[in-house]
Amino acid sequence: MAKPSSDLSHAMAAHEWLRAIVASLATVGLTIATSSAHRHSLSHHGLAPLVWVLLVALVSFGAVAVRWSALALGKLVTRRTVLAAGAVVRFVTTGLGWILVLLAALAAYGVSLQRLLIGAGLVSVVVGIAAQQTLANIFASLVLLFSRPFNVGETIIIRSGTLGVLECQVRAIGLTYVTVHTDTGLLKIPNAVMAASAIGRLSPPLDPAP
Repeated sequence: MAKPSSDLSHAMAAHEWLRAIVASLATVGLTIATSSAHRHSLSHHGLAPLVWVLLVALVSFGAVAVRWSALALGKLVTRRTVLAAGAVVRFVTTGLGWILVLLAALAAYGVSLQRLLIGAGLVSVVVGIAAQQTLANIFASLVLLFSRPFNVGETIIIRSGTLGVLECQVRAIGLTYVTVHTDTGLLKIPNAVMAASAIGRLSPPLDPAP
């Protein structure tokens, strides 16, 4: 059997969707089973090895679920928008998926869910402050890719308090930057700046999106 393609430009096959769903359901089931086994192991010490086996299985199936779910969503978004949007959705889904798997594993092992949520909240605040600009650019890329105020290959005019008035051709839309070509050469503009700018189209795209 040929391996399914991880290329977002390929359509998601039915059995790949099924694999994502089965892995997700298995992860939920293993979370419940691990939590139950851990509670019984507190009074029956012989069950402790079983808890660790279930934890390993939980993380393993969780990894599969995250991988295939992120790929499925990425391909779905790519078909409806553009490849870059699918790549961003896949990246964000993978990150969130791993956070959920980690929380599920800790909760199943008996760590207080309330403490986990408080800890996750504190971590998110610290990470949010430390990576504020990066996160702003990532979420701005989603806004740009879904609203599509411009496409790759178009010549546009940008009016921004940061950039002034700039006429350029869009070369690429990435996770954190939009690459444009100006009279002086290539320029990488943060997505957050682009999302906050007034943008007008001066020409149709060289390679229109389907």
